[in-house]
Amino acid sequence: MIDKAEAANKLMRLAREISRHNKLYHGQDNPQISDAEYDALVRENNELEAQFPDLIRDDSPNKQIGSAVDSSPLSKITHAKRMMSLDNAFDGDDVRDFAARVRRFLNLSDDENIAFTAEDKIDGLSLSIRYEHGKLVQAATRGDGQVGEDVTANVAKISDIAQQLKGDNIPEIFEIRGEIYMSKADFAALNEQQEANGGKIFANPRNAAAGSLRQKDAEITASRKLKFWAHGWGEASATPANTQSEMITAIASWGVPVSPLFTTCQNVEDLLLHYMQIERQRATLPYDIDGVVYKVDRLDWQERLGFVTKAPRWAIAHKFPAERAETILESIDIQVGRTGKLTPVGRLKPVTVGGVVVSNVTLHNRDEIARLGVRPGDIVVVQRAGDVIPQVVENLTYNVEKPAYSFPENCPECDSDAVAEEGEVDVRCTAGLICPAQRFQRLVHFVSRVALDIEGLGERSIAEFIDLGWLKTPADIFRIHAQRDELLKREGWKEKSVENLLVSIEAKRAPDPARLLFALGVRHIGATTAKDLVKYFGGFDEVGQAGRRLSQNDEAMLQEITSIDGIGGAVATALGNFFAEEHNVEIWEDLLKELNPKPYISTARETEWSGKTIVFTGKLEKLSRDEAKATAESMGAKASGSISSKTDLLVAGPGAGSKLKKAQDLGVQTIDEAAWLHIIGRD
Repeated sequence: MIDKAEAANKLMRLAREISRHNKLYHGQDNPQISDAEYDALVRENNELEAQFPDLIRDDSPNKQIGSAVDSSPLSKITHAKRMMSLDNAFDGDDVRDFAARVRRFLNLSDDENIAFTAEDKIDGLSLSIRYEHGKLVQAATRGDGQVGEDVTANVAKISDIAQQLKGDNIPEIFEIRGEIYMSKADFAALNEQQEANGGKIFANPRNAAAGSLRQKDAEITASRKLKFWAHGWGEASATPANTQSEMITAIASWGVPVSPLFTTCQNVEDLLLHYMQIERQRATLPYDIDGVVYKVDRLDWQERLGFVTKAPRWAIAHKFPAERAETILESIDIQVGRTGKLTPVGRLKPVTVGGVVVSNVTLHNRDEIARLGVRPGDIVVVQRAGDVIPQVVENLTYNVEKPAYSFPENCPECDSDAVAEEGEVDVRCTAGLICPAQRFQRLVHFVSRVALDIEGLGERSIAEFIDLGWLKTPADIFRIHAQRDELLKREGWKEKSVENLLVSIEAKRAPDPARLLFALGVRHIGATTAKDLVKYFGGFDEVGQAGRRLSQNDEAMLQEITSIDGIGGAVATALGNFFAEEHNVEIWEDLLKELNPKPYISTARETEWSGKTIVFTGKLEKLSRDEAKATAESMGAKASGSISSKTDLLVAGPGAGSKLKKAQDLGVQTIDEAAWLHIIGRD
């Protein structure tokens, strides 16, 4: 049974690893793990979050969508309505659980029917196409859900996509959302052409479609045979139907392709039957699919169900099982990450799995190698489901008499000790910024788009400045101006590029405090957690003062920081440990000599309940617990699960027990469900 400390560490590692793979897949069209392996990481994360809900991180994968498009050469478009992703189901029980959650959320009786739509989930690139008065005016990729890439000119070259909708009841504004894809035959022909011309060979149809759409030259897009089909919509001035199935029928009537396998099912068993029928057709379909998507048919129920952080409650993707093959594990390489983690990477004898040649596999950590008993030379079973790098699922030549693989006890980059902290499975280099691998990657993270966002200071420049001895700590970045004359003498640097770099650096001397905190790479403090800490304490330096108190085992501060919604003991421990290291304190103080972080300014919508903390307890009869929390959060409040002196309101239903008593003892305002319904306008 995993303990709480180990669960917190695992959730932290999973959040970072899944975020990295999201960027590789969605932002760079360069996946390094299989769909099955990615799904396994997400599933492990979800199981831990369900077991330890108080440890759910603010940078949880369940709160992230896709990947930011900051590094894209294309211009950006902010979506009028956020583009979401989907939660996954992997078997019939998962699908039944999904239907049961829908029923509970809506407070439906057992005999009330829930109709669903079902359609094959094509393996493509998400796209939103905006029509005004029926005319195509804008097209954008999903990006991180909020901001995507402008591909309007490219989409105009795709014959599958109507430039002018035709038919009746077309709303004044209507965003059609769906997938750009490439058929199997067109993919094979493209790769033959690429090989003949000495061009890039694409790993699979999805990568080929994404790469073909994301072209600065729209004529390249026009030369590739891309296709599209719709599965939903975004912003709409009107919806000319009351169900998902009627809406898809309407969209098809306007001249937009939709799935030929789209259907409506009256119950879960019909959904599973349709899934099996599609699975049997999968190999013969002219395009790649990786599952079947189910959606609640009634739109009024969809609206009530709403969304969790990144996905609708009214839809789920039922994924297909992965594909497998046998090959030889030729070697195991060790890579050192930004946090010092030693990650073993298996080099495989190239093998074709599901039509894709794969040669690399992540082995995760020391314990995973020991569990599989793998060593160079072993024959292994590998598994993939749509991408490039598979996972090892079995060792066919396990031999207890053969010496086991010896995981390094020293960092391969700097030879410092490599150890696993108590309760952790990951082995990490202990050198911090002293380690070349960590110094480089930590500084790359510090200046990255998601952190301090210093334009012009990329990996190549950071590596160059480290080699010259100009760059050892984050504060050194803001002293680069002293090397201006030397930099002008170096190859590749001109007056304009040097000036642009120095201007970019100077522009960050008053950074956003949350981005600065996140940029430092303190363990367990992702972008969202950093925002929450800065928001609570009021600024960057104030977070530092809290960290110093934690490093001195200040119990009052420990209680205060862990009372912040979403901040648990793992974050408090990590922040305290950071300030317990003298070299980290020096880095922090040195940075503040160069920078003047901005104070925190709230951008939240101001309402009567903004910033207030609300707790729901007892049996709510009109609202499910999840729906009640969602209504509070929609009004700018925080929905907490525990009563404290910082609680502003308790909504108590019948059967309220200890929370009600504690609220009364603390003098917390208490109301019943009817009063809450009146507040939210649902009485």
